[in-house]
Amino acid sequence: MEFDVQSRTRPWIGWRLFALFYDLWPMAAAWMLIAIPFVLIDAAIAGTTRHNIGPFSAMQWLLWLACWGTTGAYAVLSWSRGGQTLGMRPWRLRVLASDGSAPTRAALIRRYVVGTISLLAAGLGFWWAWWDRDRLTWHDRASGTRIVRDEKRPKG
Repeated sequence: MEFDVQSRTRPWIGWRLFALFYDLWPMAAAWMLIAIPFVLIDAAIAGTTRHNIGPFSAMQWLLWLACWGTTGAYAVLSWSRGGQTLGMRPWRLRVLASDGSAPTRAALIRRYVVGTISLLAAGLGFWWAWWDRDRLTWHDRASGTRIVRDEKRPKG
């Protein structure tokens, strides 16, 4: 299914941030589940349960990588199956390729990686959309994708 991207409503950056906040909660639950085996393995290695995973230790980096990868899998799979994550649905946001078609998996992975960099840079890549003439973020430009806002469905 292709859409005319130029005629679609470009969403306000706030809707994007609301969607990101909404997506945080299911991911936080997933991160807690992912952390369980890491904590158990780390406690077994340390020989005590009164122990936390050490900051900047190999175990902590592996845990971070597992959480980042799981979040990426969630985002990329959601975007490739309908163009929306759970958090994008209430605000009727959708990811499309620049030409209005479904984005490729490679574009979606690039979108996730550049979006992560954007967040790590104090969200600068998101705030960039306020000054961009097309309201595009860094990850929109880098991946050749766009966020559009779907029209309200008529009631009845």
